[in-house]
Amino acid sequence: MSRHTRRKSPLQVRLFTAGAGIVAAAAAVATVTVASAGEPGGRAAQPLKAGADHAVFVQGNELDGNTIHAFKRGKDGSLSAAGRYATGGKGGDQVDAPTDSLASQGSLVYDDTSGLLLAVNAGSGTVTSFQVDGQKLTRRQVVDSGGDFPASIAVHGNLAYVMNAGGAGSLQGFRITAKGLKPLRDAHRSLGLDNDKVPLFSSSPGQVAFTPDGRALAVTTKSTNTIEVFPMRRDGRPAPRPVVNDSAGGVPFAITFDKGGRMLVAEAEKSTVSTYKVRADGHLKVVQRPLANGQDTLCWLERAGDFFYGGNTGNSTVTGYRTDARGRLALTNDVGIATPPSARSQGVIDLAVTQDEKFLYVQNAVSGTVDGFRIGRNGSLTKVTTATGLPTFADSGMEGIAAV
Repeated sequence: MSRHTRRKSPLQVRLFTAGAGIVAAAAAVATVTVASAGEPGGRAAQPLKAGADHAVFVQGNELDGNTIHAFKRGKDGSLSAAGRYATGGKGGDQVDAPTDSLASQGSLVYDDTSGLLLAVNAGSGTVTSFQVDGQKLTRRQVVDSGGDFPASIAVHGNLAYVMNAGGAGSLQGFRITAKGLKPLRDAHRSLGLDNDKVPLFSSSPGQVAFTPDGRALAVTTKSTNTIEVFPMRRDGRPAPRPVVNDSAGGVPFAITFDKGGRMLVAEAEKSTVSTYKVRADGHLKVVQRPLANGQDTLCWLERAGDFFYGGNTGNSTVTGYRTDARGRLALTNDVGIATPPSARSQGVIDLAVTQDEKFLYVQNAVSGTVDGFRIGRNGSLTKVTTATGLPTFADSGMEGIAAV
């Protein structure tokens, strides 16, 4: 069945309606503008080498040849174009995707321990690794993803697991070596889905993520409203079958964790976030029921210290959250908007936080831009830069961002 004849889900209808008035303006050459900056403001990150340059990398996800767009990041958070690198694979576009071609979080990941940047090539079923040297990418290696339409990557220690969204859906494990990724034998696990090789965006899994202690691997599945947890064995391989947990909210998408190791899941249906404790046996205990932000289609969620930021693609806003000492989540303001939307910031999708947790970078798929914000001490966001001229959403669009 073609992408144009499929019946749209309620989530799709809501997204298309919200974005009906959006007009994309794509620049031919990447440029950067800088606005006034405000006050200064994961996983634990190792510091970069002395004198190392900071960078932000954006995955173009081009169908005819996926590329990584590199930007130099200034001390004030400003971005300047610093090159483009072919991944050796092709980008992908899920069926009927309204703003985000990969419909996932974690499609571009930087591993601070190995210094590798890992990217999915959804259209060719491969994963690319690069060695990061400032803003330069070297030593490209391309490996088979172990399934159809790879869309998300999780890293812990010397392990990397790739989530394949097509077909039955699967996870494939790899060792991170000095030469890149090496497939791990007997580390392929099915997700038991029923997708085509190129999945419908609303039925594909949203993200794969390790718990902070590395003892479990979690996957969100949108169509079944479940969170599947694979307890990890000591040899780096998951349990043969996952523990299937019902999601507290509808359409679970992105995963992140607070300082106490509690799992936070963004839910797209009603733009909510639920908090869980991950038990050793893979079962989830709801710590906090879904918290609504009053926005439209929350899909992405990233942590910066005690703060969290969510991308609402339906109305192109970013929501701020904070946690207290007991892990209780609350909005940073009553309206659920941490920064005002703008005409140049349409189609908010993926997010990235710098290792020092001072800056947040937001992809805008419809506008073909990336906004950079300084994170204030109270969690407020002040825009400091906008990079333009990136691939806009059409037949496909950019998705995946990493800050180094």
